[in-house]
Amino acid sequence: MADAGQKAREGAEYAGGPVGGRIFIEWMSAGLAWLKTNCDIVNSLNVFPVPDGDTGTNMLLTMQAAVFEAGQTEGEDLSDFVQAFAQGALMGARGNSGVILSQIWRGFARAVEGHAELTVPVLAKAFSEARDTAYRGVVRPVEGTILTVAKDMAETAEKFSGETDDLLHFLEHVVEAANASVQRTPDLLPVLKDAGVVDSGGKGLFYIFDGALRHLRGESLDEADFEVRSLVDMDFESVMEEVEEGQDYEVIVDFKPNGGLDLQKFYSDLEAMGTSIQVGEGSGMYRMHIHVPTENRYLPIDYAMEIGTITKVHIENLMAQMDEIEARAKDHFKLAVVEPGQIAAVTVSPGRGISKVFASLGVHAIVGGGQTMNPSTKEIVEAFEDMTADRIIVLPNNKNIIMAAEAAQELTVKKLAVIPSRTIPQGLAAMLSFDPDGDFEQIVAAMQRAISEVETGEITTAVRSVEIDGVRVEEGQIIALHNGKLVLAAGDLLEGCLAFLEHADADEFELITMFYGEDVTREEADEVAGKIQERYPDLEIEVQDGGQSHYQFIFSIE
Repeated sequence: MADAGQKAREGAEYAGGPVGGRIFIEWMSAGLAWLKTNCDIVNSLNVFPVPDGDTGTNMLLTMQAAVFEAGQTEGEDLSDFVQAFAQGALMGARGNSGVILSQIWRGFARAVEGHAELTVPVLAKAFSEARDTAYRGVVRPVEGTILTVAKDMAETAEKFSGETDDLLHFLEHVVEAANASVQRTPDLLPVLKDAGVVDSGGKGLFYIFDGALRHLRGESLDEADFEVRSLVDMDFESVMEEVEEGQDYEVIVDFKPNGGLDLQKFYSDLEAMGTSIQVGEGSGMYRMHIHVPTENRYLPIDYAMEIGTITKVHIENLMAQMDEIEARAKDHFKLAVVEPGQIAAVTVSPGRGISKVFASLGVHAIVGGGQTMNPSTKEIVEAFEDMTADRIIVLPNNKNIIMAAEAAQELTVKKLAVIPSRTIPQGLAAMLSFDPDGDFEQIVAAMQRAISEVETGEITTAVRSVEIDGVRVEEGQIIALHNGKLVLAAGDLLEGCLAFLEHADADEFELITMFYGEDVTREEADEVAGKIQERYPDLEIEVQDGGQSHYQFIFSIE
């Protein structure tokens, strides 16, 4: 499959009239390229102030799987290509946004079945079927989301399908409608208006089709509007996972520029020094993050001194960090072995410590994932497909993974039950009711009851300023979620933990289990636990190394 960005730079080849499947997938490859260019923008539109703004990433990975699958198709027939494209999207679907996007492509595939070429009437029918399929796939559709954008695109497609035979002109109308629909989403969903953003899923869908249109016009797919992250939202851990040869040192510099800062030139100059570049801004202060070879380790510092006043510098030996990460990765645990005729349990876990606890409770397979790293439907299926068991129970343990887990039912002949666990404590509580030798229906019912018998608390740092459900949050504050609902903001970690437990009426329970995250030391966790014990002397408190990212603590209250 040709590189879409390169194709666009060379100029579009479409001259009007019908096209075959290979050309249509080339257009979608361009849509993928444009979505990739603007992925950070889509991720930044997350409304909730928790660090899970991964809509763009989920849609991007879903599209990559779709394009890859379609790329294996032979011939030119439109129907064959789009069927493969839709199947790839289903297998690669991640998160709610990815699953809904896969349903949109499933509708497309239904509409073009039996058609060798794409024409305006066929494309209009595809948009209509995409809308209908996407809406049917959501139990309680919410307007002001990707669904609304898909609906408005379909209505425009139906309106203009009889007015032109030119796919380019037709697509211009549809993309214009998509953009207008995205801009209207805050008027339909108050939480978007309160946060001052448009819907992220709808914006991602717009970028896909806008990318195809830009390709047809011969426009660039490589240069997005420059986006600067907030200082709090800069994620250096994810960058660490991709340390390449020659990236010997990590350099972080905080500085105040002298006058205005030309961000495009700033970023371009940094690219000449190293890789893994991130730029954050807050209250006139900028933070530069870059990975550089040993000989360049002081260049970013000297450069920052030339354009501003440095307030803080951090230099870290990346190779030493990677050695530590690899050492931690060797901390293995044993999973239960499923025997023929038994029920198999598959769970999603965000951290090595939590995975150990699940293993101790008898799970047979663990899929890595959670906030900001939602596993795909294919990854969930691969976790159990080769097992001897033909009855499978899946615990997603995250509200944004449930739909991907449920979509796995379309990719397996095994009997599959998805327990709708939305948090780690719910998943752990459900596993206490699991019996691999029990009656399948009874075990499923017992596990479903168990998830309602535990209270969950999640403590993290707000990544945006917003007011939700009467709770005003400032970027950088500690926030607490009770069973997934934002309940309070606090000035520091201890204050947030104590305030959450008071809100949750902890004194009415017997046991609190605290799972501390990868950015919290055991000593810090024990100190917080000690303060909680002073406040609640009659409660039993357990401290566990959860190893989860982004969330300093996950509380299980029983």
